Amino acid sequence: MLVTCSTLNTFSASISVSSTRFCQCQSLYPNNFFLQNKPHTTLNFFNKVRIIKCTASANQKEQQQQDLNNNGSKKKKKKKKGDDETEEDEEKKGINPVGFLTRLGISHKQFAYFLRERYKSLKDLKDELFKRNLMLKDIAYGFELMGLHRHPEHRMDFMEWAPGARYCSLIGDFNGWSPTENSAREGHFGHDDYGYWFIILEDKLKDGVQPDQLYFQQYNYVDDYDKGDSGDASIEEIFKKANDDYWEPGEDTFVNRRFEVPAKLYEQLFGPNGPQTQEELEEIPIPDAETRYNEWKQLHKNDPPSNLPPCTVIDEGKEYDIYNIKSDPVWLEKIRAKKPPLPYWFETRKGRQAWLKKYTPAIPHGSKYRVYFNTPSGPLERVPAWATYVQPDTNGNEAFAIHWEPPPERAYKWKNKHPKAPKSLRIYECHVGISGSEPKISSFTDFTEKVLPHVKEAGYNAIQLIGIVEHKDYFTVGYRVTNLYAVSSRYGTPDDFKRLVDEAHGLGLLVFLDIVHSYSAADEMVGLSLFDGSNDCYFHTGKRGHHKYWGTRMFKYGDQEVLQYLLSNLNWWVEEYHIDGFQFHSLSSMMYTHNGFASFTGNLEDYCNQHVDKDAFLYLILANELLHTLHPDIITIAEDATFYPGLCEPTSQGGLGFDYYVNLSAPEMWTSFLKNIPDHEWSMSKIVSALMGNRQYADKMLIYAENHNQCISGGQSFAEILFGEINEHTPGSTESLLRGCSLHKMIRMITFTIGGRAYLNFMGNEFGHPKRVEFPMPSNNFSYSLAHRSWYLLSNEVHHNLFSFDKDLMNLDENNRLLSRGSPHIHHVNDTTMVISYIRGPLLFVFNFHPTEAYERYSVGVEEAGEYQIILNTDEKKYGGQGLVDAQQHIQRTISRKADGLQNCLELPLPSRTAQSLCSWSSSQKIHLAIASVYCSYFCMF
Repeated sequence: MLVTCSTLNTFSASISVSSTRFCQCQSLYPNNFFLQNKPHTTLNFFNKVRIIKCTASANQKEQQQQDLNNNGSKKKKKKKKGDDETEEDEEKKGINPVGFLTRLGISHKQFAYFLRERYKSLKDLKDELFKRNLMLKDIAYGFELMGLHRHPEHRMDFMEWAPGARYCSLIGDFNGWSPTENSAREGHFGHDDYGYWFIILEDKLKDGVQPDQLYFQQYNYVDDYDKGDSGDASIEEIFKKANDDYWEPGEDTFVNRRFEVPAKLYEQLFGPNGPQTQEELEEIPIPDAETRYNEWKQLHKNDPPSNLPPCTVIDEGKEYDIYNIKSDPVWLEKIRAKKPPLPYWFETRKGRQAWLKKYTPAIPHGSKYRVYFNTPSGPLERVPAWATYVQPDTNGNEAFAIHWEPPPERAYKWKNKHPKAPKSLRIYECHVGISGSEPKISSFTDFTEKVLPHVKEAGYNAIQLIGIVEHKDYFTVGYRVTNLYAVSSRYGTPDDFKRLVDEAHGLGLLVFLDIVHSYSAADEMVGLSLFDGSNDCYFHTGKRGHHKYWGTRMFKYGDQEVLQYLLSNLNWWVEEYHIDGFQFHSLSSMMYTHNGFASFTGNLEDYCNQHVDKDAFLYLILANELLHTLHPDIITIAEDATFYPGLCEPTSQGGLGFDYYVNLSAPEMWTSFLKNIPDHEWSMSKIVSALMGNRQYADKMLIYAENHNQCISGGQSFAEILFGEINEHTPGSTESLLRGCSLHKMIRMITFTIGGRAYLNFMGNEFGHPKRVEFPMPSNNFSYSLAHRSWYLLSNEVHHNLFSFDKDLMNLDENNRLLSRGSPHIHHVNDTTMVISYIRGPLLFVFNFHPTEAYERYSVGVEEAGEYQIILNTDEKKYGGQGLVDAQQHIQRTISRKADGLQNCLELPLPSRTAQSLCSWSSSQKIHLAIASVYCSYFCMF
């Protein structure tokens, strides 16, 4: 048991009224004033302490320092935590703002200066944040206070940030949409200097029911039954029993008089009419704590020993008013021998059954509500910024939030844990709304039951969901987000989405969100634009507050409230929905004031000029630091078309801290080749260059041949470009069909295997979905004919063959850990023969992109001599190929002749438009033996 400053220094803690802006905000922000005041056994003086170390007040410390100076003694001032650190201090901590430039041998004075200045700004920003937030949790868990929440004291609490408003209330069907019935109180209990509004909505007592003996009686809303439900014993009886069981005869005085000591001490120092404010207190010369306590003890030396705690106060003159306690060993042994006191809170706590007998909820589950503001420009109604479930009005009126608080017996209960993050990622990109076979909006439930099993069968180990966060306009594919904390109600309820994530985890699939923090919808009635009537609440004003081409609103990342809103949003998805990672959408829109629509010369000056938004970079650094600190296994992916230097470098070395970056050059290159360049003019060098990306970050690269961008609204999937729509009556031997299927397999195979540690595929493209995606919009009379996936095509021979190949391609990584093998050794790139060959891990890959030339014995170099076996061949008949390489040619022996700079070579049969993956016979045996060993060990367990 500890005796803290709240015990001995109650008088100062209770009257201290800070005049700082920080404390004014704290009255609301931590919600301390509204928490229950539980009795604590730590307040009892019976636990004897030997030494109490306390500190001098500020004016005492100044006087002591002045006395030392007058005596000619000078002490060197210790550097505080907040003081500027020297470069030596930073190096000791492993911090180097230009560390990744040094490691890569890059010398650029302007960019290095920018990184150092950015690091200084980051330190200043953290200092400002921690002035108002004591811990990282306070910054990342804003959702625990903001918005609508149940409070243990049978009530609901609502908090909103709207600095431009003059009045705030909550309206809904629970109060007849009245703007006066549930409003924020006046003063700091309802509104603080930062623009936070606080509203309390009391649960309603049922007719004929009396209120609790204690106003702050807790109700455990989740548990069905607690001991307190019976009501057999009163509060006084329970407290008396607890004291009788714990205290020995004569010791009960400490219970009855536990606040008498500080009260007497206060009266002794200041008299019965002592100062009541901090300013008045500072005007009175107060002796140091040790002197004050000794005087008090001398005054009461004749009191019974049982009334005096055997304490000694030692004043060390430290700058913080904290008591450090050391227990007397004799008394400590006595306390340890005592039987623990009765946990009375378990005896008094009420459960849900007691709550149901006594109260009806202030806002029932499923209630509709909005927040009402009175602003200088007039009254406004808005969907709360922290709303977790939002629905449109069926009558065409404003959208509204839904209070989602199902009873415990109906609330979703998690079954599965997060899967362990794999060494390489095979991501299946999905849109829930178009995931069904019918021309309508699909649901979370349909996706869970039908699509997730397909993803598992296809061999992917993660799904990436787009369009999950609430958005007003369906045709925007979910990228013009209106409500960042809400799942889209089009697809189902929050619990439906939890089930989707939980079932995915049960299948061993990670779940990523495509998160949009780079901009927001410009909608005023549903979104955040003009939220409190002012134009600068969440977004920049003027031209900077609008995207130059898309018309969306641009966040004001330099504002602390906006920072906390976005940082808490990331943590919300992880805590509430167990999300495993995020792809940060369109970073170039937020990192530059020109939104990424400018010419980039490739010089580092492009990344540190006047168009760079430093605040946006600071947000991204904080986001990665926060996520990786709170959730070490989280995965973050950066989608940046400008290839900003240091995206995946540690933040301590001048980077932004992402785990992966997206190679956006590959899909653009493939689309250009397929649409604009004849097959015989394809450049093998350009293919390799585009697919390899930045070789220094090959192990951080996510790559794909096509994602949703290639086939949505005006685009075309590769299958549609290659061979159009296929149905049951389409012949399977035409030249165009063979060309299309061959290139489809080769493009996916080389993209998957040549570089990167993560691969992505958009839903349906694994089996060559031939139709583009077009969401319902005015231009197509809101048709859903192209807003779904044709899963029935899997029974079509062509699409079934393509799907079979894609499954075996995924298994190539699963069985050989291919993507985690590091960069490939590319040893053969011939633009004339149109052949590419490289080695990655234990596998050799050979591609012949020539449209007409077939090679009977094409020489490619290998390092290891011996026999090589074909383990994947795009031309096999089961994949829709012609089977031109017969079974006798599946095993090839090396020739002792140097080729491509390697010691040996293989002479391989290469039909036109085909690709092969080969494994040396010894490596193949090792792989099969390793797999057999794993299976043997597994079965031996049983």
